[in-house]
Amino acid sequence: MPGPHDLFARYTFSHPERAAAELRAVLPPEVAARVDWSTLQHESGTVVDPKLRESQSDLLFSARLHCGQPVLLYFLLEHQSSVDRWMAFRMLRYVVRQLEHWLQRHPDSEALPVVIPVVLYHGPESGWTAPRRMEELFHLPKEGAERWQVLVPRLEYLVDDLTAEREEVLRARAGPPLVPLALLLLRFGRSEHVAVLLDRWRPLLAELLDSPQGVEQLHAVVHYLFYVGRDAAYEALWRVLNSVASEHSKEEQVRTIAEMLMEKGHARGLVEGLDKGRAEGRAEGRAEGQALERAHSVLKILAARGIPVLDADRQRILSCTDLDTLDQWFDRALKATTLSEVMLSG
Repeated sequence: MPGPHDLFARYTFSHPERAAAELRAVLPPEVAARVDWSTLQHESGTVVDPKLRESQSDLLFSARLHCGQPVLLYFLLEHQSSVDRWMAFRMLRYVVRQLEHWLQRHPDSEALPVVIPVVLYHGPESGWTAPRRMEELFHLPKEGAERWQVLVPRLEYLVDDLTAEREEVLRARAGPPLVPLALLLLRFGRSEHVAVLLDRWRPLLAELLDSPQGVEQLHAVVHYLFYVGRDAAYEALWRVLNSVASEHSKEEQVRTIAEMLMEKGHARGLVEGLDKGRAEGRAEGRAEGQALERAHSVLKILAARGIPVLDADRQRILSCTDLDTLDQWFDRALKATTLSEVMLSG
């Protein structure tokens, strides 16, 4: 199954406008200037080797040049935990498969379209070190190597190595607000410093919240950080979001995001409850799993809003098994400024 990196990257860059922003950043300027970006459209990538789809999120786009010539842009999102030395060979296979598919649909064509492979990399801090040219993978005689190179397959792919970019450079990337924000999260989401960096991203979060489908996109952002970030990062994001929402009168939108996440929390709590239920009774285990999940959600919101919680109060929240009470605390925590406002009776 696709992991959180794959899902988040695919969600972000499957939209042509957002993909165009990324491609324009990585393509050579003279090439990017000749593409008519208004013609960029998402194509099916089903011809890609299914065995390779297990570890990659492949996105294929087609576009035309200003002169009218069709161009295929093959955009591969790379999420491996280590650099793949054979990426050039794999890209060659991808390109050949795409061209074969294109020829099947255009049997009378006298020429092939250009296919430009791109890798988006955000793995280890060491950066992308694999050969980027196919000819570099061959064991050629050192003497007269240039004469041998013209005899072997040649292909070069492009790399957007996020690990080599400074935070302020990624923050300034052009495009819809989700693009620089997604690149920043892919780059720094697992870092111990992301909680500090989130405050610098307030303008992007505010812009995203104001944009069309901003609630849906912010939900994807929060959900991604929930899975890959540390607790401090997740709590810091809620603090920033609540602050931004207050400044821009968007409290209802943030509440909607919280409720969407709460629903996902219910699902996760159900799984925990079922696991426990095998030993202690399914009904009891399911209820306890849901209650514990909701209790943790209440504590996360309190921490995100900077509301201190004493150990005794924390234990009271965690030991509560009444789902209605926990839901009530959760709703109050979204707007409260003190713990007493959250846990008052009635």
